[in-house]
Amino acid sequence: MQIKAPKTKRAKREIEKRAPKLVENGKKTLILHGTKTSAVLNSILTELYHLKRGSAVKFSKKNENIRPFESGGETSLEFYSLKTDCSLFVYGAHSKKRPNNLVLGRTYDHHIYDLVEVGVENFKSMESFKYDKKLTPKIGSKPFFAFIGEEFETVDELKHLKEVIENLNLTGVDHVYVCTAISSKSVLLNHCALRLKKSGTAVPRMELVEVGPSMDLVVRRHRLPSEGLFKDAMKAPDQAKKIKNVTSDVIEGKTGRIYMPDQKVGDMPLSNNIKGLKRERREAKQNKEGKKRKTESE
Repeated sequence: MQIKAPKTKRAKREIEKRAPKLVENGKKTLILHGTKTSAVLNSILTELYHLKRGSAVKFSKKNENIRPFESGGETSLEFYSLKTDCSLFVYGAHSKKRPNNLVLGRTYDHHIYDLVEVGVENFKSMESFKYDKKLTPKIGSKPFFAFIGEEFETVDELKHLKEVIENLNLTGVDHVYVCTAISSKSVLLNHCALRLKKSGTAVPRMELVEVGPSMDLVVRRHRLPSEGLFKDAMKAPDQAKKIKNVTSDVIEGKTGRIYMPDQKVGDMPLSNNIKGLKRERREAKQNKEGKKRKTESE
């Protein structure tokens, strides 16, 4: 896909926003409908959009030209990814061969990076769960994913669904997705709210309350990135050279520090030829003459 050179300042700014950065922007998700969808799929895509509200774009029209796993069927998908600046996507389609089918994928530089196709079974919507509405996840909060089962370490299809983090800040997490491997092809997905309670230690006790949705995901197909695309995606941008003695502050802005050698002021000789001293002598002389004239007049 060829991208024309930007002609306006606004277009240039948009290109700069999408350029690689040391600290990347938050990833947005594109939600699309296929040529035919079921009531279950429509409900799933709608609830996914509500869970990702603020970082998701949803198209309600049917897309006939999108076939992610077929050659040439990803052109429209890559175009929508570029148009909406979304690097993640969820595509729902329903057919007799693949009922309630979801395709989850990522893009790199708005080209298809990898794909995972799953079928949805035993879907339960958020409305079917009863819980304290105070536990409803806040818009914009980041979820935590928990993967349970050794299949996530041994089965390639399930490895593709998993990502690992080492550190977690509990104060910024209010909901959890629990993925349980039932078999080498099936995963149970539960969405739970996180309630923090006192534990008597610095680490609070976590309590999970299921808030929905919940569903069984059956892995059907997956496609890993090509070797060349993988190498390009793993490249890190050049580290900016650190300027010595220069810091940036939110309030003061860019500030610098200057180092000066010891001036040794105590060892410097003092001269009598100083303008300040001359001025003091002149004022003292004028005051003395004024007093003398006053006494003579009296």
